Amino acid sequence: MKTIKLVLVLIVFTIYSAQAQQKENQTASKNNDIMKTYVIERIIPGAGNLTAEQLKGISQTSCSVLTEMGPIIEWKHSYVTDDKVYCVYKAENKKLIEEHAKKGNFPANSISEVAATISPVTAEE
Repeated sequence: MKTIKLVLVLIVFTIYSAQAQQKENQTASKNNDIMKTYVIERIIPGAGNLTAEQLKGISQTSCSVLTEMGPIIEWKHSYVTDDKVYCVYKAENKKLIEEHAKKGNFPANSISEVAATISPVTAEE
């Protein structure tokens, strides 16, 4: 009898877990449908000469602001050049990118929504 109860509990738990995971996946899918991709140009003279420690500090500040703002904005990655940093973000709208820049005290000289992505694979399609 105890074995049957244990099996039933495991079945119920498995079904509940599967339903919860499915619901989480649907929510994530909806967020990705709402989220747009943006490229932000930040003019930062001498950016290419920043130390690893300075870049880490900037990253930590950005992540703190993102945590405060919640899942409606996401930093994907950034490219550091001599005097600029190009950041790729996903967000529901451009205002969220502006808010992140203001809260983090980052420049956001240009914010462009990505219309399409191409690569060498595009030439083959």
